[in-house]
Amino acid sequence: MDNGLQQAPQFRVLSDLQIGRIFQATLDCLQRTGIKVQNPTARTILEKAGADVRGEIVHIPAYIIEEAVSTCPSSFTLWGRDGENPIELIDGQNIYGPGPSCTYFIEPVSGERRKTRLGDPGLTARVCDALVNIGYVMSLGLIDDVKPELATVYEFAEMVANTSKPVLVWSFSLDQLQDIYQIATAVVGSEENLRQKPFVGFFSTTLSPLTHTDKDLENMLWAAEQGLPVFYLGGGTVGSTAPITGAGALVITLAELLSGLAILQLNTPGTPVCIGSVMAASDLRLVRPAYGGPEMSLNCAAMSDISRYLGIPYMGTAGASESKTLDLQAAIESSFQVLLSSLSNATLVHDVGFLDCADIGSLEMLVMNDEIISMSRRVQRGIEVSDQTLMLDLIDEIGPGGEFLSSMETAQHCRFEIWMPGLMDRAPWIDWYNAGAITMHDRIKAKLQNILNTHHPTPLSEQITEKIAAILQAANQRYEKPIEIIDHWAEEHSSG
Repeated sequence: MDNGLQQAPQFRVLSDLQIGRIFQATLDCLQRTGIKVQNPTARTILEKAGADVRGEIVHIPAYIIEEAVSTCPSSFTLWGRDGENPIELIDGQNIYGPGPSCTYFIEPVSGERRKTRLGDPGLTARVCDALVNIGYVMSLGLIDDVKPELATVYEFAEMVANTSKPVLVWSFSLDQLQDIYQIATAVVGSEENLRQKPFVGFFSTTLSPLTHTDKDLENMLWAAEQGLPVFYLGGGTVGSTAPITGAGALVITLAELLSGLAILQLNTPGTPVCIGSVMAASDLRLVRPAYGGPEMSLNCAAMSDISRYLGIPYMGTAGASESKTLDLQAAIESSFQVLLSSLSNATLVHDVGFLDCADIGSLEMLVMNDEIISMSRRVQRGIEVSDQTLMLDLIDEIGPGGEFLSSMETAQHCRFEIWMPGLMDRAPWIDWYNAGAITMHDRIKAKLQNILNTHHPTPLSEQITEKIAAILQAANQRYEKPIEIIDHWAEEHSSG
């Protein structure tokens, strides 16, 4: 029986020898330079394990890091809220989704750039829910028109009401995270159900260079204790908060991530952790991260190499642009990033839909990148070599000067072998012109509006909606916030 031969195309930046040197340099950095750990509980955890604690600076011996790496699961699963639609974080997977935190949002009808507000994370979740190549949901923007301390709680409430896909959340305080956890528990029925099939992952970041903040560690430790997977991103901007060289930036990034990993594994062994990075270079003319520059994709691909070597899932960055609108620059930068993320086998990829150096969230950008991701996945599948695909019998039958278009084999294999676009146009010019000369941007807008007009995710039950409204009300009362917003949320998301 011929099982065939298949090799997925790969892009590799670092050899195993180079990775070994970077890893050793990271261990040396953590033991010699140390890392600032602002959370006292985390410092105690490290000190009990044998680290040298000098105030907030902790010098971590190599064996602690090596043990943490060996303890961390090499793969894990995130589920949808209904216990289905799982995404598996395993080597060789590429799972794409948006990011959080954009200050501004492109109004999907008018095209206006405005502050992110209530309703926008829900729109983002609906669009992600409809897009085949988007595997999980983040908010795309930070809501501006609620109490700042509760923005991430409202983001999650909106997202979970508008998608059945897994959701990644973030928070600025433990109170916020506990509110989010209550909502997640209300959705699945119990803490045990959430622990057995987590549909929520907690997203957090380091403060570069070489700093773990008090609140970030407090939130991560608590999330891990509840059984939530943790997604921890580190590394500064190359040339400003990280060394100007790629190798030096990798050391800084890895030192932050592996020391954070050690804290989590020491406190809750076996916690599912996905490490990640952005690692954009700094455009020193503007002192601003070059989010669309090739260095970011190169550095992320290198981190993917390192993570695979260590056996830890990795979250990269792609589908973003420096452009202020959906234009040729946005298309070029997105395509470059997505292809390199795909070929370097980043486990998870975030920030799809970002414009203007992660300051503007764009649903049109999400729709365009869904098509780009689809193309890259066809490349990633590679070429199968087997008796069936070599087709020697068919070649012999057709012979010189024949044609393969009308063969049964062509009909049988065409849908698998040949990628078909959902948005891109392949018609001759005259047909395109006679059909209205519709541009790519026009088609993106039309697809987005069709999703917003026709796609309706499975609603939450009225009982769950009421529970979430009560949680939001209790959270607002902590800050003496009027409750009209809660009534509006319940009305918007009621299944009735």
